[in-house]
Amino acid sequence: MKNAALLVALIGAAFSLGFEEAFAQFWQMNTQSYALKNGESVEIGDLYYVMSCQSQLLSPPEVTIMDGPPGVTASVTEAMVVARYQQCPKPVKGGKLKITAEKIEEPSNSIMTLRVRFNTKDGVRDKSMSFSLALFP
Repeated sequence: MKNAALLVALIGAAFSLGFEEAFAQFWQMNTQSYALKNGESVEIGDLYYVMSCQSQLLSPPEVTIMDGPPGVTASVTEAMVVARYQQCPKPVKGGKLKITAEKIEEPSNSIMTLRVRFNTKDGVRDKSMSFSLALFP
């Protein structure tokens, strides 16, 4: 009987969460692995924080490398982006996330972890992501 009551409570909680308005999606990645040669860059994705298709950002997103290989940098370029995940019809304030490989002298494979900070109307929000990175001279 306790298990049945717990199951009903969990289903009810999951059902109610399904109807709450989603506050944000911050990026969409098409792949979880990247390969770069020395001097190359790749755009990882769009960064945004929306509610009801309205940007909640007070400033452009910021990126910090938490872990990764030497010679790789990450940057955010302020841009108007389409919040595709929320099916927003018009672009919103956000940014483009890019990584660049510089001074790569030997091939390597590693995991890179980034933290993106969003300064929103509701306060600071941090999100993180990790991906595989292959580097070549």
